[in-house]
Amino acid sequence: MATQVTPSTPARESAAGLAPQGLAPTGQIHWNYVAPELIEAAIRRGEGTLADMGPFVAVTSPHTGRSPNDKFVVKEPGSEADVDWGKVNQPLSPEHWATLKADVQQYLNGLDTLFVQDLYCGADPATRLSVRYILPNAWHAAFVRNMFIRPDVAELASFAPNFTVYHAPEFQADPARHGTRTGTFIVLNLAERAILIGGTRYAGELKKSMFTVMNYLLPKQGVLSMHCSANIGAEGDTALFFGLSGTGKTTLSADPERGLIGDDEHGWSAEGTFNFEGGCYAKVINLSPESEPDIFATTQMFGTVLENVVLNQPSRTVDFSSQHITENTRASYPLHYIKNHVPSGRGGHPKNVVFLTADAFGVLPPIARLTPEQAMYYFLSGYTAKVAGTERGVTEPQATFSACFGAVFLVWHPTKYAEMLGELLRKHGSQVWLVNTGWSGGAYGTGKRMKLSYTRAMVRAALSGALDGSTFNTDPVFGLHLPTWVPDVPAEVLDPRGTWADGAAYDAQARKLAGMFRENIKKFGEAVSPAILGAGPQG
Repeated sequence: MATQVTPSTPARESAAGLAPQGLAPTGQIHWNYVAPELIEAAIRRGEGTLADMGPFVAVTSPHTGRSPNDKFVVKEPGSEADVDWGKVNQPLSPEHWATLKADVQQYLNGLDTLFVQDLYCGADPATRLSVRYILPNAWHAAFVRNMFIRPDVAELASFAPNFTVYHAPEFQADPARHGTRTGTFIVLNLAERAILIGGTRYAGELKKSMFTVMNYLLPKQGVLSMHCSANIGAEGDTALFFGLSGTGKTTLSADPERGLIGDDEHGWSAEGTFNFEGGCYAKVINLSPESEPDIFATTQMFGTVLENVVLNQPSRTVDFSSQHITENTRASYPLHYIKNHVPSGRGGHPKNVVFLTADAFGVLPPIARLTPEQAMYYFLSGYTAKVAGTERGVTEPQATFSACFGAVFLVWHPTKYAEMLGELLRKHGSQVWLVNTGWSGGAYGTGKRMKLSYTRAMVRAALSGALDGSTFNTDPVFGLHLPTWVPDVPAEVLDPRGTWADGAAYDAQARKLAGMFRENIKKFGEAVSPAILGAGPQG
């Protein structure tokens, strides 16, 4: 009778333990559990539930989104002169940091269980960070394991983190003692290479804080950090997609005809583009298999973590239309759950760059070609619009300007990132497009949202070079270059003014939005060159 041999299990625990992180836990430490172990632990501990088909569901109330007003950067000599201090980067004193860190460490030391995940942030070995997450919840550990790049098990025993994230979602800060605004805190110390997160269960803080770190470190190395998605075509042509929440960044980059590099955060170096992450964090409100089959499929898989979705009972199927908990419902899943993903997480220099906006005023063209100067102007603007009715008191569209399509994650002044982008665009000859996924024929409430099929056709035409043969008209208000022909898109859709029943009403709305652009750009002052200012709306 043959003897069954049990293979030896590779060590997953760091030889140094948690002593380098100043921790001496009294409870059990679970090092680098894989997804099945983490989901088993989360269920056993009552942290959430399983939905139909196997995804894990967690509820993070009362925080169901980021807490930007509770984010701080420690004001220390090494980075003080670099940081663009203000509402986005609020200062915290080294003394308050030391007190808060000591209290969080004491809190974590006293817990009966901790989960540790050793992960990489950045697919480029030359610039990636080795990050150690220390967490009290199994499902949060599953989240970060989905979101970041997972080392081979053979690398774990010698893993040496150069950044540490201490997570204490149930710990409440004392503003008088810790210098915070409330009990919630996301605090970055760039000198100590550490992050403290507490007072919120919302998992997005765990990834977005690392994005902020990369936004600081990469430009110091001559690498542009970007809040964008990226994919690559069959011919090896890379495309970038910038856009704020709700503009279609994740949807449009998950194209079955192109390989997905990543859906949210990338760098652009002298060698090309690379993903920061090993997973995706997709918004899933109103998700359907018809409109977004690849993303929908991930929500039916074991290992996916769903945040704040509502389950039908007793079937436990997900009601993707429900906003009962929040409109900001999310799915976290490993990148390889998307069939056409790019395993390396890397691509070449982008041939095309797409800026996405959901214009609820209904005046921007569905697609326009930008000059390099216009690209820098619209990059600095980072425009989209909230629709009426999404918030109490909002009765008409509201313009949203977020510099570089990610102002809340920037550390340096926004013009630093814009200048780096402009230099890269000129050096590599990348073509930039502005695509409006919002409204046409009138503002929200009167017009209609652009059909996704039309938007997909326009993006595919731009990326394939099909628009090279089109003629272009110049918009008299915004100065944008509008193609007169796009395959599979009715010609009348391409002229935004022509879609309005009342041309004069369109003109008034266009001038109104143009004025908002001009007012917004003023906040950057003399840091914006005359050439870039001249590329903005003139009407």
